[in-house]
Amino acid sequence: MAISAPPHNHPIFMREMMEHLGIDLGAHMEAQWSLSFMTAVHRCQDCAHRQECRAWLDDMMPAAATLPPQFCPNADIFFEMQVDQPGPHLGDLCGRMH
Repeated sequence: MAISAPPHNHPIFMREMMEHLGIDLGAHMEAQWSLSFMTAVHRCQDCAHRQECRAWLDDMMPAAATLPPQFCPNADIFFEMQVDQPGPHLGDLCGRMH
């Protein structure tokens, strides 16, 4: 089952959040991610922190973030996507900081 990303004009900020976190949206469209992705979409649609999210995203422009903000109901899913995607892992990046 293929899942498409929310359109750019979608009222949620999930696409922007994923971009700021360095998550490759295309890499997570496999069957193993479909449930996680759809859960994230639903959480984002129902989120009570839209103003905080918009402010966080605006403050991050154009920079990237290492971790999702604590108020984000998808922080756990986004962290898992960061760690499990191909390429440098979060642990590798953290190890270079020390």
